[in-house]
Amino acid sequence: DPVYTCVQCHDTGYINSRKCSCFNKKAIDLVYHDSNLKNITDNENFDTFSYEWYDNTTPDPSNGLTPYHNMQRIVDICHKFVDNFDKEAANILFFGGTGTGKTFLSNCIARELLNTSHSVIYLTAIELFTTFQRQDFSRFGEDKDSDANYLSDCDLLIIDDLGTECLNSMKLSELFTILNTRILNLNNKVTKTIISTNLNINNIFKNYEERIGSRIVGYYDIYYFFGEDLRFKRK
Repeated sequence: DPVYTCVQCHDTGYINSRKCSCFNKKAIDLVYHDSNLKNITDNENFDTFSYEWYDNTTPDPSNGLTPYHNMQRIVDICHKFVDNFDKEAANILFFGGTGTGKTFLSNCIARELLNTSHSVIYLTAIELFTTFQRQDFSRFGEDKDSDANYLSDCDLLIIDDLGTECLNSMKLSELFTILNTRILNLNNKVTKTIISTNLNINNIFKNYEERIGSRIVGYYDIYYFFGEDLRFKRK
């Protein structure tokens, strides 16, 4: 019997008339150079994750958990997110201080999904808005191979360090368009988004307008990271 790399489309690239996720992954790898993740996830994945850097003595007043126990809870949630990726519709917001593990866990999730032929795009907020500048969003949806459509159709979009970019009304409109399009896609297929930011929920509403803040609160599972800056601690 033939052995297929992709069991969904039997390596044809299509399921009926629809592009398979393996096809989209290959296209995204070409456009985004392995989605900026190939080298990163070699070092940042669940196998290399360690709890030893997290404090297990000082609980946070907001939830009574130490950074150690908080990360145990979040890592377990991340594993479930991966295991149920094709079954459940959900998005994730990681927020909290610098160097507390938000980006690392995003990369852990990306690695697992890339290994199962899912299409993943990782961009910092600055890179995301640079992509917007290259693409005229007034033509959103017209070019089937445009950056805008890859961003809206990929299985997982990771937006890292939201809040580090310079904002204006045009960028806010573009961010709303891509987030809202991916939320609407949840009704038809499982397309998910992970956002990491140093901003708390109040600052998200303040910086990104109510329509963006309300969609994040309404359609994202929100997890709080706290503790010491691990990048500084490792040094």
